[in-house]
Amino acid sequence: MATIGGVTDSQTYRSPLLDLPGATPANPDDPAAAGIDAAGVAWHYGDPLGEQRAATRGPVIIDRSQRGVLRVTGEEAAEFLNNLLSQKLDDAEPGFSAEALDMDSQGHVVHHAFVTRTADAFYLDLPAAQAGSLRGYLERMIFWSKVTVEPTELGVVTVLGDTASIDDAALPGVAVTRTVDWAGPARTDVLVERGDLADFAAALSGAGVQPAGLMTWTAARVAAMEPEHGADLDDKSIAHEVANWIGRHGHPGAVHLHKGCYRGQETVSRVENIGRSPRLMVLLQLDGSAPELPVPGTDITAGPGGRRVGRLGTVVHHFEDGPVALGLVKRSALSAGGQLQAGEAAAVVDPDSLPVDEGEHAGRAAIDRLREARRS
Repeated sequence: MATIGGVTDSQTYRSPLLDLPGATPANPDDPAAAGIDAAGVAWHYGDPLGEQRAATRGPVIIDRSQRGVLRVTGEEAAEFLNNLLSQKLDDAEPGFSAEALDMDSQGHVVHHAFVTRTADAFYLDLPAAQAGSLRGYLERMIFWSKVTVEPTELGVVTVLGDTASIDDAALPGVAVTRTVDWAGPARTDVLVERGDLADFAAALSGAGVQPAGLMTWTAARVAAMEPEHGADLDDKSIAHEVANWIGRHGHPGAVHLHKGCYRGQETVSRVENIGRSPRLMVLLQLDGSAPELPVPGTDITAGPGGRRVGRLGTVVHHFEDGPVALGLVKRSALSAGGQLQAGEAAAVVDPDSLPVDEGEHAGRAAIDRLREARRS
């Protein structure tokens, strides 16, 4: 198995679960697989829409073992990561899990990872294509810190549905288990040694948990408004464009608003306190009668002149809602309402995907009070 910078090469990885009956890898020509981390695992097991339905009735196992998993250890690991990432990790207890962002100095999102703390390490998992560059960045920032960053041979497996009937002790190869706070169905992510994946899946199958492909996962995360970096973001994306990334009201999100300095914090603070992001990630309902579904990166346009107002992200067929997608759309186009277009497909914004609470914007309120005082 080839590696790049110590991280498994996503072009050569092949999950052992591709040997299960009906396992079908993603078709590179399928718009739903464009731009997402899908190489080396099953897109479906013969019944993609049926697998989505099964996920609403009981637990299913989804192989996401193509993702890269890094381990960060050392007595200064918590402070080290806290200084670099958007999540508050310096006081994280074992068992803590949340998302975290690495941003550039202008606040543009460079890496998006899930972080889990155990008694002796932090585990960061993210799309395979990004794992090598995140590892390189972390290693460059070590300097004299007592920290070690290393790749692992762990794979991510997601169980959607109630896991109460599953005996964790009977599952082989488990290194980390986390319950994820998100807007989708009950979700448990398990980091499993890749060499034990087949036995792990067999043990779950014995407990009545059947496999579902990455298409099922993709439909669930789109409905839950969870972006994937390669498909849903561009080099201008900032944290506030994804409303559920901002930690509020007990939801940790990916950005902690009350922590010490980190790269990109100035942009986060400015948007949080003074302004709003010029774009928002929204859920789009696509016209299924279009000759071809658009692919991630397609321009979203509005009005008779076809004015560009955004970019399309992940596109997938949902078993109930038909073709749906994530999109980054200018606020002006959202407030104006009306029909949007993504390639040849008409698109309608799901109103439930618009954020209800984007903070109090204390800085903006202070500016408004100052202006009012001057006028009086």
